[in-house]
Amino acid sequence: MDSFTSFLCLCSIIFQSISLIEAQASLCRTTCGDIPINYPFGIDDGCGSPYYRHMLVCSDLGNLYLRTPSGRYPVHSISYSNPHILVTDPLMWNCRDGDHFRPTRPFSLDTSTPFTLSSQNDYLFFNCSEDYVIVEPKPIFCERFPDRCDSSCDSASYLCRHLPECADALSASSCCSYYPKATESLRLMLRYCASYTSVYWKAVGSTTNSPYSQVPEYGIRVDFDVPVTTHCLQCQDPSKGSGTCGFDTQTHNFLCLCKEGNVTSYCKGHDISRHKRAGVIAGTVTGISAAGAIGIGIGIWVVKKVRAKAPVTCGVQSNENRIF
Repeated sequence: MDSFTSFLCLCSIIFQSISLIEAQASLCRTTCGDIPINYPFGIDDGCGSPYYRHMLVCSDLGNLYLRTPSGRYPVHSISYSNPHILVTDPLMWNCRDGDHFRPTRPFSLDTSTPFTLSSQNDYLFFNCSEDYVIVEPKPIFCERFPDRCDSSCDSASYLCRHLPECADALSASSCCSYYPKATESLRLMLRYCASYTSVYWKAVGSTTNSPYSQVPEYGIRVDFDVPVTTHCLQCQDPSKGSGTCGFDTQTHNFLCLCKEGNVTSYCKGHDISRHKRAGVIAGTVTGISAAGAIGIGIGIWVVKKVRAKAPVTCGVQSNENRIF
């Protein structure tokens, strides 16, 4: 490859880098379908908090999924004021199944992440073997065996008697309510039960203390923490430039993503050109080094000195431009 062709390739790379820098802030999508994506989440690498990296996936069709060790689950909604995600598991029992139970798998979370299963979830198990599972009305069982009360699956629970959306869906199958304390206990229950489903209590109205302020719906509520930092608050501050909180994908260090580039604090009033970082968005170049600038000057001099030849595609070698 001659000097002129090398210069053209160098210019192409540099100009692409400049356009990527200017577009970097816009690479952090704020929605997936009709679900808002705000801090601490990000569906583009380098956006949001590194603690939630690769947790959410947005499909080409605009469907949002939560990734866990047990699979990918459709996200129904995200609440940021009362931090939680509502997900569904297509393999869980639903009203349409009735007395026909499909194979399912236990839902699980990575305990090393800031996600936790909400205490507002209730679990219903169907057709459990009474040889291995204690299936009895909980109040009666707890009176007789108070020390083993937590181990019983309540066959007289409110939810079993009033299945949400389909009270009469079960005609010949048994139901009991049990809250697994860990994924392992959930696995054991499913070993001796035909299927299960999860019900969460959805708050309705402005009063949350009333027993009538919550209604049961099918789904899994997953709570999360918002790791608020001074850097992120400054970055998002409208008076400081309304940046987007992100991180370096290589070091996980905080970065404030701005339209002009990336800084370590906030956008407004900073010389952003001094804080270019590489690797913030996977696969992009976010800075031009001093060597690159020197290369431009050298390239201009080379153009003046080297005779122009037929253009050659960058990076493709032929017998005419091969380097031996």
